[in-house]
Amino acid sequence: MAQTIDPAKCSALVIGGSAGSLDVLLEIFPSLKAEIAFPIIVVIHRKASNESLLTDLLKSRTSLQVSEADEKVFLKPGNVYVAPADYHLLIEDDQSISLDYSEKVNYSRPSIDVTFQSAAEVFRAELVCILLSGSNADGMEGLKNVNNFGGCVVIQNPSTAIMPYMPQQAVLNVKPHITLNSYDMAGFINKLN
Repeated sequence: MAQTIDPAKCSALVIGGSAGSLDVLLEIFPSLKAEIAFPIIVVIHRKASNESLLTDLLKSRTSLQVSEADEKVFLKPGNVYVAPADYHLLIEDDQSISLDYSEKVNYSRPSIDVTFQSAAEVFRAELVCILLSGSNADGMEGLKNVNNFGGCVVIQNPSTAIMPYMPQQAVLNVKPHITLNSYDMAGFINKLN
């Protein structure tokens, strides 16, 4: 049973995904309101050769400021930060971005787990994390951390995912606050403050 979500408690939103998640992002971003009151961090598994493609695609679909995340940049409300290919994205205590080239986690760099975990430590109960479609279990351990710090865990309904393995593993191993169909995600995000 999904718990009631308090929309007054979002200081940051992290969206993570892998195979099949691009379609969901392209469905979400055109419907996001322009006056989002929190930063959005997007961590998607992708090849290093497609470096700016994801950033450019999202930029063309929204009125929000979209940029590839850069070292030491401070998170600002209404801005979207896309994890660069082949780097882990961490959030520091001062709410700035740190990029890391350490070993892959779950065969992935950027790793969704790494970003979820570091964001949970900084934003605690005011963090919302959404896990989308994908073909490995990256994100699951990070969502456990989000739960431990009192943040909000949202998982794509596996039956609506192109690659259901990632959300299925999360649903089985983490207690989500809510599971959402892809077409309900923009409305959910727009209600967060």
